[in-house]
Amino acid sequence: MSADLIVAIDAGTQSMRAALVDFNGEIHHLVKTPIEPYFAEQPGYAEQRPEYYWEMLCLTTRQLLEESGISAERILAATVTTQRVTMINVDRDGKPLRPAIVWLDQRKADIHKVLPGFTMPVLKAARVYPLVEYATQYCRSNWIQQNQPDIWERTHKFLFLSGYLTHRLTGQYVDSAGNAIGTVPFDVKSSDWAGRFDLKWRMFPMEREKLPDLVRPTQSLGRITAQAAEETGLPGGLPFIAASNDKACDIIGSGCLTPEVACISFGTTATINTQIQKYVELRPMLPPYSSAVPGEFYTEVAVVRGLWMVSWFKEEFGLQERLMAADSGQAPEELLEELVRDVPPGSQGLVCQPYWTPGPDLEPYAKGAVFGFGDVHTRAHLYRAILEGIVFALKEGARLTEKKNGVPITELRATGGGSRSDSIMQMTADIFDLPVYRPHTPETSVVGAAMDAAVGMGIYADIEEAAQHMTRPAEVFEPIPENRQLYSQLYESVYSKTYEQLRPLYKEIQRITGYPKL
Repeated sequence: MSADLIVAIDAGTQSMRAALVDFNGEIHHLVKTPIEPYFAEQPGYAEQRPEYYWEMLCLTTRQLLEESGISAERILAATVTTQRVTMINVDRDGKPLRPAIVWLDQRKADIHKVLPGFTMPVLKAARVYPLVEYATQYCRSNWIQQNQPDIWERTHKFLFLSGYLTHRLTGQYVDSAGNAIGTVPFDVKSSDWAGRFDLKWRMFPMEREKLPDLVRPTQSLGRITAQAAEETGLPGGLPFIAASNDKACDIIGSGCLTPEVACISFGTTATINTQIQKYVELRPMLPPYSSAVPGEFYTEVAVVRGLWMVSWFKEEFGLQERLMAADSGQAPEELLEELVRDVPPGSQGLVCQPYWTPGPDLEPYAKGAVFGFGDVHTRAHLYRAILEGIVFALKEGARLTEKKNGVPITELRATGGGSRSDSIMQMTADIFDLPVYRPHTPETSVVGAAMDAAVGMGIYADIEEAAQHMTRPAEVFEPIPENRQLYSQLYESVYSKTYEQLRPLYKEIQRITGYPKL
């Protein structure tokens, strides 16, 4: 019996998924295990037990193999893609020293304990101080060194979640360069740790030996150990191939291999991304990300809270749908879909700016806003306005991306949980005035990871060939003329002006209330 399947694991923010994917991108079986995203011992904290991720991975892969009934002889390799920038400290035995700091965590390090005071005027004169401040403050290792120096002293390796899971699976301290993202001394251009004189070592000071070795996507990370095989159910000695982070895998898994085809991910964080061969900074000193394609990059503009806002709305305003779902067996999101259909495009003038959490390109005091209320508005209008606001923000990101890439976006592919909604897909086509394609499977992250593994095992020569066999569009949503005209006017005359109009008020709100704490 020939090996014709890849086990692709996706350790996301809200679920652990494992799938058996063939060389045509078809998913033979998939198991999705909901997980608790984080716990918070203090306001703004977001942490999780590292062992919890491993326990959920083992539970999910064992269930996958048991339910599928597929012979182990059919499994060619395994791979993993994960949520980004969730960091774990381990000791010399690989044991976690503290809870993982999840990417949603809002704690801040003291920049003045990291960078010397004389550099501040220089950074401000160069107009890069806000970005340097943001990156330095949100550097997890800076916070740990300042607040838990004993933990840092005992840290043998400082790992991304992907690196931690790789160590549990292979026994090796190695990770994919496609996972090296955020506030670590990583050089995106070379896909390796930064040179010794790079400024990043000043912003994110740490010992090089505490970082794992790196390989590029499609290369080997090792083999599944006997102990990992016993715990996960995966065959011992199975090749384990490097993929990339979940967004990077979404991009190639949806077939977006050139910058004119943008990938919109309607996930916890909503993003618009483009795959590109050249190094492009959308904003000064904000590099692109390492791609799931070796040697390439992807650009990104993010709405930090994205489809998290659907969960927020469901919890705060969706009691009726939650109760109805409990009785009917439907998901609350299916019932919320009916709310969207009941409201006309433009939400009868209700507009949402979805900055419930500001990203690195916004001032730290930035806030979200909903305005334009009238006596006709209901919670259904609010729900639709929130979705429209997310798509408006993504369109704003698309304009910046086109300008910096020098390539117009002519087509969209949509992934993530929100792409299952016909209403969101049509809304996106109308607001962007572009065709929006839904890939043949919503599980584009596991397909993208499997593509890396297929190339790594020699099934395909490169990602382009893998994409020809493993990705394809299934449905297309074309703009509706009357809707796109309304949205165009609403975007140009209202939404695009909102942030600059409200920014002074956001600053005053922070000054008066002290929230958020700067």
